[in-house]
Amino acid sequence: MRTIHNMLEADKARKENGEAGFSLIELIIVVVILGILAAIAIPIFLNIQDQAKQSSADTVAANAATQVASAVAQNTDPTTATFFDNFGADYTIAFTKPSTAPTLATLTTDNFCLTATASAATGGKVGTAGPAC
Repeated sequence: MRTIHNMLEADKARKENGEAGFSLIELIIVVVILGILAAIAIPIFLNIQDQAKQSSADTVAANAATQVASAVAQNTDPTTATFFDNFGADYTIAFTKPSTAPTLATLTTDNFCLTATASAATGGKVGTAGPAC
């Protein structure tokens, strides 16, 4: 109890003498609070980044599935080697269904599934999309 009384007296004397600033205890408390906040925020931030990478892969797969459905509806072959080139080097798009090598004759607007695999530089996540997934 005497220690608290001494601290209050020292604080009172500091204020009376016109000394401004923070005590060492106040600074330590602020540093501890900042450390706790950082310990909580960093894992949450990393998890949000991981979710964003997965959402990106899912979105790319959905866009590719839309392109395939449009191509099939227009009687255009989506199985050519250059059909998915507009996705660039960050993603590799592949058919997972039908299980046999797809051709324009075997594809319909409701029997295919695609995977979009991100490169290691963009997270390495795999997204799937299509009506047969």
